[in-house]
Amino acid sequence: MSMKARMRTDATGNITVHMEGGLDYENTIPLRKELDDLVAENPTSTITLDLHSLDFVGSSGIGFFVETIRSLNKNKEQIKLSNVKSEFLKVFKLYDFDAMELMISEFDNDDTEELNTIFGNRRNTFQN
Repeated sequence: MSMKARMRTDATGNITVHMEGGLDYENTIPLRKELDDLVAENPTSTITLDLHSLDFVGSSGIGFFVETIRSLNKNKEQIKLSNVKSEFLKVFKLYDFDAMELMISEFDNDDTEELNTIFGNRRNTFQN
């Protein structure tokens, strides 16, 4: 099974790698080399692996993939995951890998977080 990866860099220098196809043992070795190079070339960037279009994760490939992410995140958590399917989360758990810790929260920069203090704590401004 083949896998394709497309990279996108945002305005702040953070990198998203969109993975498509299948992840098996044959694909994980070149992926590890590419991620090693990417981390070395961009030490201050957050690298997000978008697994949305990943259709297949082989049992032999997932172990090597988990080990790759653990070794790259050993010094600092530079590698993040996004769009991880529930069936992949179950497989990750078999390898004692908590992918939830590395998943990007879509609401980290939520501007509505302080709305309660802006609007919720106001008294009624109308009269009945």
